[in-house]
Amino acid sequence: MIRIQNIYYMLSYAFQILKEGGYTSCAAEEFENTADLLSAILTKGITTQIKRGLVREYKEQHDSLSCIRGKISLSESIKQQSITKQQLVCRFDDFSADSYHNRILKTTLESLLKADIPKQRKKGLRNLLIYFKDIGTLQPHEIDWNLHFNRQNQTYQMLLSICYLVLKGLLQTTSDGSVKMMQFLDEQRMSRLYEKFILEYYRKEHPEIHVSASQIPWALDDGMNFMLPTMQSDIMLSSNEKTLIVDAKYYSRTTQVQYDVHTLHSGNLYQIFTYVKNKAEGGGDVSGMLLYAKTDEVILPDTVYQMSGNKISVRTLNLDCGFSEIAKQLDDIVDEHF
Repeated sequence: MIRIQNIYYMLSYAFQILKEGGYTSCAAEEFENTADLLSAILTKGITTQIKRGLVREYKEQHDSLSCIRGKISLSESIKQQSITKQQLVCRFDDFSADSYHNRILKTTLESLLKADIPKQRKKGLRNLLIYFKDIGTLQPHEIDWNLHFNRQNQTYQMLLSICYLVLKGLLQTTSDGSVKMMQFLDEQRMSRLYEKFILEYYRKEHPEIHVSASQIPWALDDGMNFMLPTMQSDIMLSSNEKTLIVDAKYYSRTTQVQYDVHTLHSGNLYQIFTYVKNKAEGGGDVSGMLLYAKTDEVILPDTVYQMSGNKISVRTLNLDCGFSEIAKQLDDIVDEHF
């Protein structure tokens, strides 16, 4: 379980810009659901972007014109018989707001109008769409999210990340090709946000320790690493020869059950054990932790194991409480290990 308000705090650490300017008012608002929260964030962000000016880019256009602009396309002019209308087909570059980034924004705004959000919120979205009247839209499932940013459009980075959460979490295509509403933010998307939140929380709130999401080298006898997978940690905390590797897990169930017997997810335990043992080969005091988002299950993991000379702990993080309590839980982990 997670409070809607806490999703805002998680996003604010994942995207530090949310702690600035007009976004801070979101912390005091009450939201009906996650779609409502993300609509509020986008409304504030896009409003700010409109004041700055929507990013424009040069796009090649061709049209029949009475006055020559750019290059004349003689073959097209003859084909379309535009000369009879005293026009010529011209090819020219137009400095247009109809960019791919802006199309994603418009597509997201229109998609949110179908969501279960308050009428007043939808009114705000419609007011924003007025500024996008000359901008096209995209099919949500066909959007290429491999986006590039530069100095001109870097303010779009957070906005388009929110758009990604909206469009990936809000819409689901059915077998007949129609689009229906689905439960907002599935387990996979929440898992990524959960990992990013914990990593950025420690980076921001605990400058006294080194925080990273480092790769762990395999401890090999002969150096042969052909076809070995990369060991990529979620969160690695280090200070004074001590290291804690945190594997953040956001699951609907924190344990696996067979014949009414609850056990840890075996793959998770094998993974964190492998990370710890390979990291420990490089020296220092290395421990590991599986940190699950707390669910409403009756039986929850809360155990510390000593395995081959290293400590492996399994615990849950309660997200269904005030954010100050969430922060205390994360701070306690640092206090206990460092």
